[in-house]
Amino acid sequence: MTHQDIPADHRTQPTIRILLADDHALVRRGVRLILDREPDLEVVAEAGDGAEAIAMARSHDVDLAVLDIAMPRLTGLQAARELTALKPGLRILMLTMHDNEQYLFQALKAGAGGYVLKSVADRDLVAACRAAMRDEPFLYPGAVTALIRNYLDRVRHGEEAPEQLLTPREEEVLKLVAEGHSSKEIAELLFISVKTVQRHRENLLHKLGLRDRLELTRYAIRAGLVEP
Repeated sequence: MTHQDIPADHRTQPTIRILLADDHALVRRGVRLILDREPDLEVVAEAGDGAEAIAMARSHDVDLAVLDIAMPRLTGLQAARELTALKPGLRILMLTMHDNEQYLFQALKAGAGGYVLKSVADRDLVAACRAAMRDEPFLYPGAVTALIRNYLDRVRHGEEAPEQLLTPREEEVLKLVAEGHSSKEIAELLFISVKTVQRHRENLLHKLGLRDRLELTRYAIRAGLVEP
C-alpha cells in the first residue's frame, strides 16, 4: 500500500498500539506483517496464550488486543473477559479459523468488538482494527447472517428482544403523548381511565430515565413511533 492509498484520516491519527496473541508463532508473524505495514497500526506486544496476553496487557500500553480464540492455558474468549474487566477502554478483536456461530456469540458476550476469520485476515484485519478503534463492530458477512437468523429465531419463539423495554400498551400511550394528546384524550382513545394513563406516563418516565413530556416526545421520535 502506498502513501496515497491510505485514507487521509489515518495518516494524521496517532498510531494504534496492538497486542497480538496467537499460540502459533508463524501465524503471529504473518498477522504482524499485515498490521505493521500500515502507518497507523503497530504491534507493540505479542503473546502465545491467553494468560500471557493478560500479562502483556498489564505491562504494555495497548489500545487494541487481537486474540486467537483457540489458545492453551486461557482461550482468547477467557482472556477477552479478563481484559474487558482489567482495561475497560481496551478494544478487542477475535481472530479465528472457525466460522462458528457459537464462538461468534461467545466472543460478542466476552466484549469483543469484531470477529475476523484467519482465512481472510489479509483482506479484513486492517479494516477491523480501524473499525474497533471507532467503536464500530466488524463482522464478516456470514456472521451478520448468523446474528440476523438468531434474532429472527428469538422473535419466532416469542422471546422479547433485549431492547424492547416497553409493553405494547406503554408504546401506545407514549405515541399518543408524543402526538400531543392530553391524558383525558388518551384515556378516551384507549378506553382506559385517566388514572391508568397517568400511571403509564409515570412508568414510562421511570423506565426510560426521562423527566418530562418533551423528553418522552424525543424518545418516541428516536424509536420511530412518531415522525419528527
